[in-house]
Amino acid sequence: MCPINNGNERIQSNESSMLSREEIKSIESWISQMGKYQFFKTAKQKMVTAKKTLKFKYKMIGYGYNRIVYDLNNGYILKIALCEVGLIGNANEAYIYNNCNEEAQKYLCPVKEFGSGWIIMKKMGTKVPLAIMEYTKLIELELKFLRYGIIPIDLRLDNVAFSEDNEMVVIDYGLFTMDLKSPVLRWFD
Repeated sequence: MCPINNGNERIQSNESSMLSREEIKSIESWISQMGKYQFFKTAKQKMVTAKKTLKFKYKMIGYGYNRIVYDLNNGYILKIALCEVGLIGNANEAYIYNNCNEEAQKYLCPVKEFGSGWIIMKKMGTKVPLAIMEYTKLIELELKFLRYGIIPIDLRLDNVAFSEDNEMVVIDYGLFTMDLKSPVLRWFD
């Protein structure tokens, strides 16, 4: 579990209150060899290889080119990096959630724990429908983040869900940044 440092910032750790030591070792094994698969052409190829290495009992609920997502069946999800950008995305989500303005934080999916190659976040149930009204809310959300010093790179309807309070919340903000010198921005050079 990521302990709190100075009451605000979480430190990366490879202990967890939700994952077993065997599961952590499985993630470490995958992370140590994922570089061999960096030249796979599709996200599906990476995901299938990662799944075979991880051998998790949890249901996989999604994946992209950078991360694979499992449902922990306890109200939380586990995101595991599939590549270097996935590692940066996990670290970025943990950093932003724990260091952003409190007002901005309520529009971000809460981070529970963060370790080397993985992050555990609250599971958000309701996906946002593709509708004109939702695009308007998305633009308003983008302006809120900019107001609070967060650059919402890759903010789109696929990366948001509704909270229990029917608020639009970002569930994938791995490419957001609060720092113009962020490693995230180096990928766009």
